[in-house]
Amino acid sequence: MQHRYIPMTEEDKKAMLKTVGVDSTDDLFADIPEEVRYNGDLNIKPAKSEYELKKELAELANQNVNLQTHTSFLGAGVYQHYIPSIVDHVISRSEFYTAYTPYQPEISQGELQAIFEFQTLISELTGMDVANSSMYDGGTALAEAVNLSAGQTRKKKVLVSKAVHPESMEVIKTYAKGPGLDIVEIDVKDGLTDLSQLEAELDEDTASVVLQYPNFLGQVEPLQEVNELLANQKKTMMVVSSNPLALGYLTPPGEFGADIVVGEAQVFGIPAQYGGPHCGYFATTKKLMRKVPGRLVGQTVDEEGQRGFVLTLQAREQHIRRDKATSNICSNQALNALASSVAMTALGKHGVKDMAILNMKKARYAKKKAEDTGLEVVYSGPFFNEFVVNVKGDVASINKQLLDKGFIGGFDLGKVSDDWKNHMLMAVTEIRTKDEIDQFVKELGDING
Repeated sequence: MQHRYIPMTEEDKKAMLKTVGVDSTDDLFADIPEEVRYNGDLNIKPAKSEYELKKELAELANQNVNLQTHTSFLGAGVYQHYIPSIVDHVISRSEFYTAYTPYQPEISQGELQAIFEFQTLISELTGMDVANSSMYDGGTALAEAVNLSAGQTRKKKVLVSKAVHPESMEVIKTYAKGPGLDIVEIDVKDGLTDLSQLEAELDEDTASVVLQYPNFLGQVEPLQEVNELLANQKKTMMVVSSNPLALGYLTPPGEFGADIVVGEAQVFGIPAQYGGPHCGYFATTKKLMRKVPGRLVGQTVDEEGQRGFVLTLQAREQHIRRDKATSNICSNQALNALASSVAMTALGKHGVKDMAILNMKKARYAKKKAEDTGLEVVYSGPFFNEFVVNVKGDVASINKQLLDKGFIGGFDLGKVSDDWKNHMLMAVTEIRTKDEIDQFVKELGDING
């Protein structure tokens, strides 16, 4: 009887050494000089039994603060939302969670249709003509959009709002090094992109303008005004990173003339998962369809007239000439994209809108409660489900005290910029109750004096 996972025996070792033509394991390292070899014992704990090891790992895992043990008001790109129970039932089916690239459509119709549905739902939410089968995450999707805009316009200058998620900004800068793009950062004024500076920097050499909607500070950017600024620069593209849940209520970027809309689909059906993996999306106009990175699934009919699905329009370097490729992205987040599709379908278009409205209402209740407690809410403009509070103290220290009270506090904006020192970005989603909000604001107010 064969036991696949039992460690090799001494007889196994002898057989392998004989096959490679050496007498001992030491002979395998004969070419490495003795003076550079480590002759001591590694500082590693003695091996434990399976039971003992699992017990130790469980004890270590239980030291983590998580969303089951604490009530979270932390957002900044990753959020705790309601996930319909059907999501896990569907994505746990072996034909989905073991699926690989569906190159053979005749045996991959279920996977291909699931991806096609994801593309369709994202297109409807963003108001764009076409969406791809997903990206690794929102940050890489945004960087891919920047590179596409530069390649399409053949221009090197890109204006990026500082109100874009700081981690996405770093990914953009990394991606921009290859093609040598000039990334110009536009300042934030009163929680929004400074449109006067944007207008001053905008010229005929600008490939694209990049904004986030709602932005990193939770504020809703005036995309219509940005579109009007771009009217005189017809080749300059508008790239928008957007929370797709917010688009259940807000006017989609496509209606403001956006050329590319990207973002993170984590808000639909994907747990926080300690920061990932998640699922980026990439939507654009029909004009740019052949430049979209990654892959797209298309709907067609077979020779008998039956509806079917196939991979199509793959613009990655693995499939076409390298110098014509848009990107070297070679995969997508199919399982997470499926989770998002199932969640959106289970909620339905009215459910998604209701969920978005609940986020807005509860965030506004929390904002008013904070103001009534004496906390300073910094910005007064329209926002979705996040807002900035000046806590007039060290946010890291305050969050540590909140943990002791059973709460995960907001994001420390001082990590991003000294201009935001002592400022906390607070997120309120639809699953937060009135009691949780009241208690959190009370504890924050007490700590803040």
